[in-house]
Amino acid sequence: MSQIDESKVRRWDQHGREHVVRVQRTGVQRTIECDTCGWRKGAQFLPWLKAEEHLAEAHQATVDPAGAEPSR
Repeated sequence: MSQIDESKVRRWDQHGREHVVRVQRTGVQRTIECDTCGWRKGAQFLPWLKAEEHLAEAHQATVDPAGAEPSR
């Protein structure tokens, strides 16, 4: 039986709204899914980078919670 691991990529847009993409791993398979719009994609390589790209392109969410505060 494969173990399922899940992590999240969180970014905020210029209006202070949080957007989350979940990266789920089952064995060597990785699936990324956006909580905001339901976008879903399989990603074998660099799933976190693809998640960040989706958030930036689709939602203009680029503020990293681990980095700077959202600008106002």
